[in-house]
Amino acid sequence: MYEFIQKFHSGWAYVALLLLVFAVLNAVIGFNSKKEFGPKDFKLSLFGLIGTHIQLLVGLILYFVSPLGHSGLAQMSDSAMRKTALEHPLTILIAVALITIGWSKHKKIDESNTKFKTIMTFYGLGLILILSRIPWNLWF
Repeated sequence: MYEFIQKFHSGWAYVALLLLVFAVLNAVIGFNSKKEFGPKDFKLSLFGLIGTHIQLLVGLILYFVSPLGHSGLAQMSDSAMRKTALEHPLTILIAVALITIGWSKHKKIDESNTKFKTIMTFYGLGLILILSRIPWNLWF
């Protein structure tokens, strides 16, 4: 079961990142072109949110069934173990929280340009944090 969850977490990361990148790019284009925030924009933002939440949920499950997860907290002197057991999950959790805040804030806004700016800002910060903590050496 551990191997399936690990492979799903690694594979879904591509989907989640792609959805998040599309949502951020769509927000940047919408903000710069001053267009109306329509149903397509809403769906792209929602899919980015859902993709990252699924990735977080699978990652949390993996964290507790993996031999490298929370049991690695005792080995903080090892930088690779610290990244796997602490830095990666904590940073991703903060990134998903920012994305969720951006989603919640944009729903309360009426002006399209401000909606795009909110999505662009919060999703963009979340994307930067996620990209900073991906274990690239394990991914490719």
